Amino acid sequence: MDSVFKWIGAGAIAGAALLGVATIAATGPQERPHIEPQPVLETAEAPSAPAPATQATPATAPTPDSPFVIKRILPIDGPIKYGEWHWDDAGVPDGPLLITVDLDARVISVFRDGYEIGAAAVLLGTDEYPTPLGTFPIMSKERHNVSEKYDNAPMPWTMRLTRDGVAIHGGSTVENGYASHGCVAAPDGFVSKLYAIAKVGDKVVITRGRMVGLGDSLAGG
Repeated sequence: MDSVFKWIGAGAIAGAALLGVATIAATGPQERPHIEPQPVLETAEAPSAPAPATQATPATAPTPDSPFVIKRILPIDGPIKYGEWHWDDAGVPDGPLLITVDLDARVISVFRDGYEIGAAAVLLGTDEYPTPLGTFPIMSKERHNVSEKYDNAPMPWTMRLTRDGVAIHGGSTVENGYASHGCVAAPDGFVSKLYAIAKVGDKVVITRGRMVGLGDSLAGG
């Protein structure tokens, strides 16, 4: 096993919906990719104006000291189980925060200045209520959010990503056999730490199965 990458396993389907989550089909263990962000996805409600035509300039390779070059991946052995989370920011310098979510691995990772400081298994959407792909800025934060749409389900530590309600939040039991209605639902202990350091405007990158490793760029390009 390459220690640079981690896995998340899933077993048989179990349980019923809880706090606005739905049951999902089970899958086998999957490799836990790290992902290379794509350009920021503008929402349909607020399309950006076309940029004026300019002469193209060659892309430049990221430097090793770039805050978006991966400098450390948390040394997690084996699968990240549902309900499990890891956090270690000791000695990590201040710097830009970037959050990645992989839909295949069902894992969220938090990078600060290129150092992975947190990782957890998460609940994601279904085919009917999919979690969207793309790069989204955190639009707003709400510590004590309650979902009026889903029977007043508590969704504490909410960080909204889209205008139609997709968010990272806590308040759900992160177990195999459950899914969200499109949100990224993380264990309370993990999401409370993320909420404490995340700022409005920080980027959340959601992709499917894209793998990068140490020395690769999180900034795309």
